[in-house]
Amino acid sequence: MKVLAFQQLAYRHLPPGFSEKYTCVVTPPYFELVEAGKMHEAHVHFLDEMMHAARVGFDGLGVTEHSQAAYDILPNPNLLLAALAYGTQAEGLKPALACVGRSLGKSKEPLRVAEEFSVIDQISGGRMIAGFPISLSYDSNQNQGIPPIETRPRFAENLALIERALREEKPFPFNGQFSKHPYVNIWPRPVQRKLPIWAPAVGNPVTLKGILERDQVFLYPGWFGPRQAGSAVFKRYWGMAEEMGRDANPYRLAFLQTVAVGETDAEAHREYGPHIENGFRNAFGAMPPSSLSLPGYHDIKGVEILARNPADFGLVPKMKTIKYSELVDAQCAIVGSAETVADQLIELVRDFRIGSLLLMTQMGSMPTGLVKKNMSLIAQRVMPKLKQAWRDSGFESQGWKHKWWPASLS
Repeated sequence: MKVLAFQQLAYRHLPPGFSEKYTCVVTPPYFELVEAGKMHEAHVHFLDEMMHAARVGFDGLGVTEHSQAAYDILPNPNLLLAALAYGTQAEGLKPALACVGRSLGKSKEPLRVAEEFSVIDQISGGRMIAGFPISLSYDSNQNQGIPPIETRPRFAENLALIERALREEKPFPFNGQFSKHPYVNIWPRPVQRKLPIWAPAVGNPVTLKGILERDQVFLYPGWFGPRQAGSAVFKRYWGMAEEMGRDANPYRLAFLQTVAVGETDAEAHREYGPHIENGFRNAFGAMPPSSLSLPGYHDIKGVEILARNPADFGLVPKMKTIKYSELVDAQCAIVGSAETVADQLIELVRDFRIGSLLLMTQMGSMPTGLVKKNMSLIAQRVMPKLKQAWRDSGFESQGWKHKWWPASLS
């Protein structure tokens, strides 16, 4: 199996009670809330922490994209991923570089995304993983002014254009609804002949069907409780895979999970607890429900699933005032000693056939020293247990191949 360190770039100094006074997207007042030196520090610490993850042995580094948001200040994650591509290459480190979030439902320049991914793949020598979510509603519809009803058609057209632009050997014209190009012939192209694609999604059956049709990896974020919210989604996904004639290769499923490791359970809860509670409240708790799904954003199948399966929402309605103990009980965050964390992750991997784990190692106000401690303990004491459990589970002996891992690392 593969284990990646994943981070959003949080501004770690939001004031107490932030979620009660502000929203975290679209409207938070920047100059009222931000100290210039601390914003600079956030970016430098992010890069330093991700380089630390590469040095201690994570298989990959994962980033994503959000715009006009206080909880993740990475409007273009490729900027920092390019720095990580060069930094790791210069040190002889070879982690995969996963940009699992370039939201194509909001993109007005899809060819630029293809070009940026190609540059990163060139700098890194072929270690790029591409990720194309549809887009959160606030980002595409409020930030970018795209009508909600256009979000999914724009995603489909942009994805088709990007995949063709990376594949075609000769220039071609493109006459789409949202993009028109007399010639498409991007330079450079990636080192890899075909970039692996991991598609983040929350379980809409139409989205899952598209992921399976295109033979991509389904990446599920476990922020809202893998047992409460994720269980139904995983069952839906594997059921659809069987119906569509796709094999049960566990590498088809990647899972994003917040994790914090201490020397003991008590130490971990004491050190990480306040930061994790703060992080969930100030991110998902400060995000208005309307920002996640404006009318017209969901197709009819998505509306039907959400109406019939409110568990898909997990603990979203409680996030504004959620307590740390509730987050741990629901496994929104898996926290404890290496043994405790490994046991819970192994159980999830076995129960749901998860081939790749993205472990979110920083949350909310967590300081950089604690983040690095977390990464080191995961790499030294949790990852070996995970990989041994993977070998013992029988998945490895079944001969499954990770077709969605960078070709230069295979």
